[in-house]
Amino acid sequence: MTAAEDLVAAAEAHCARTYHPLPVVVATAEGAWMTDVEGRRYLDLLAGYSALNFGHGNRRLIEAAKKQLERVTLTSRAFLHDRFAAFCAELAELCGMEMVLPMNTGAEAVESAVKTARKWGYRVKGVPAEMAKIVVAGGNFHGRTTTVISFSTDPEARADFGPYTPGFEIVPYGDLTAMRSALTENTVAVLLEPIQGESGVIVPPAGYLPKVRELTRERNVLFVADEIQSGLGRTGKTFACEHEGVVPDVYVLGKALGGGILPVSAVVSSEAVLGVFRPGEHGSTFGGNPLACAVALEVIAMLRTGEFQARAAELGERMHRTLTGLLGTGAVTAVRGRGLWAGVDIAPRIGTGRSISERLMDRGVLVKDTHGHTVRIAPPLVISEEDLDWGLEQFRAVLEV
Repeated sequence: MTAAEDLVAAAEAHCARTYHPLPVVVATAEGAWMTDVEGRRYLDLLAGYSALNFGHGNRRLIEAAKKQLERVTLTSRAFLHDRFAAFCAELAELCGMEMVLPMNTGAEAVESAVKTARKWGYRVKGVPAEMAKIVVAGGNFHGRTTTVISFSTDPEARADFGPYTPGFEIVPYGDLTAMRSALTENTVAVLLEPIQGESGVIVPPAGYLPKVRELTRERNVLFVADEIQSGLGRTGKTFACEHEGVVPDVYVLGKALGGGILPVSAVVSSEAVLGVFRPGEHGSTFGGNPLACAVALEVIAMLRTGEFQARAAELGERMHRTLTGLLGTGAVTAVRGRGLWAGVDIAPRIGTGRSISERLMDRGVLVKDTHGHTVRIAPPLVISEEDLDWGLEQFRAVLEV
């Protein structure tokens, strides 16, 4: 057996099988490239599901982390530290909001947003106790906690994990009529991904998000945008909501906020919403820790220049032009996405999303499948034009067109 095969076997022997990864064992990485334990290089066209928007080993982010490692890494929230106020203020400013609730993982941030919306509903809107409802969309992916899978429509995510948390109404994604019908006096929030990532990079119909925004304002309901994957430059804007001119009441952020170095997430909103919390009602030992704040502050500084958003828009146009050109070949049935983010549906006669991912792996390109027939492509925003073109050429080649 090769070194990689040994390590794959060892991982399968000692780790719960909650993933089915491609059999690549990465040892080092830089920019848009990863190198395995046997020295083979791979072009990363997944970017850690958008956690690595700024590439592997980004020097600005690594230096920020190293400097903070030498100072202090954790105080818990029992005390303040000297990076905390700046992190909260600058992230709030980036979002055009006022307050930040710092957490760690994306799923924690979604859970925190759910708690925030319910607390706001009871204390501000006046919903009767235990009656708060949150409307979500079918095909969503907001995490894997018990509460979050309670409003998932994915059988794999839900099966054998009940009983489920009540209080959620599921409507079809993109269906404004169903959304309008679902809202009641007890609805406290609408929770949506501006673009559904795990479902295959599903972009809602034009005008849908602005109409949801208008509807939520009319009904005194919070609009919560889960921008964990779609936000922080991925789509060519700081937030995917910007493409439709929408500003939600609440942003849920994660992934790229930690620069691909450590988990950092946050709920960002107004004082009128996040001000409902009192000491002791919610918290996190590691949320907003000094190391996380130091890295996130550098991420925020990088995004303030607009450089990465512009790069995602420019290279995204180049990528989508190439991918759309595959539609007439019979190998691809649909291409969706925005910026440097695409979902490509593979014709059954060509193969499954998994088989295409495996063929690409053999050619030195890494992507990931979802829902059987879809391949997701999300390169780091730092990828060069030449590398992007080469990766897309390998994709074209494995489709045998």
